Amino acid sequence: MASLRLRQILLEVLAVDQPDPTSLDGDTVWGRLCASATAAVPVSGAGVALMTPTGHGGTLAATDGPAEVMENLQYTLGEGPCLNAFRDRRPVLEHDVARAGARWPAFAPAAAGSGIAAVFAFPLQIGAIRLGVLDLYRDKPGPLDSLQLAEALDYAAAATTILLDLQHEMPPDRLHPQLAQAADGHRGIHQATGIITVQASVGINEALLLLRARAYAKDRPLLELAQDVVARRVTFYPEDDHDE
Repeated sequence: MASLRLRQILLEVLAVDQPDPTSLDGDTVWGRLCASATAAVPVSGAGVALMTPTGHGGTLAATDGPAEVMENLQYTLGEGPCLNAFRDRRPVLEHDVARAGARWPAFAPAAAGSGIAAVFAFPLQIGAIRLGVLDLYRDKPGPLDSLQLAEALDYAAAATTILLDLQHEMPPDRLHPQLAQAADGHRGIHQATGIITVQASVGINEALLLLRARAYAKDRPLLELAQDVVARRVTFYPEDDHDE
């Protein structure tokens, strides 16, 4: 049975006159949830990401610039708290990102340089079903206290409930349009890595690493670079000098 606090969050996030989340604009639903979580926990910002067995599956919403950076870095680098939270099926509570370089050698310094001092990632899951991650960040280091942690867990439960409701009426092999829009980037990256395997004569894992490394080195969003690869505006042939 849903807790009273969970019901309160859902009533706040889902417009009272539109109780069916499938009828709401996705940006409004997820934007409301992130903004509400940011105010209630409290933290500096929030993001919600879809996840797949291979990693970050696309960002549903992010509150501000650093939150967008946080999601894009994890998407681009293939490392970070949301990946660990999803894979380990438990929250990741990193209260001092600047000291987490051993854990996330690429993500930690880049996140700290963007003003992200602490990150708290909560898997969106129920039983064996894993759907995504709620990421919260602070611009100052420090842990969540017990009440803040409980509040964050309730917001994660609310996000999980909305995701499940969205998918309830969909066929098993299809995502709800709100979710499919976010997942489109994952498909584009998969297509780009396939092209890179041919161009660079490497396996699929090596191709993804090459794509991520180029995106990070050029300070470009991973999806944007993948789209250029698919359009043949960027190539990964061995003789390339990597200038774009």
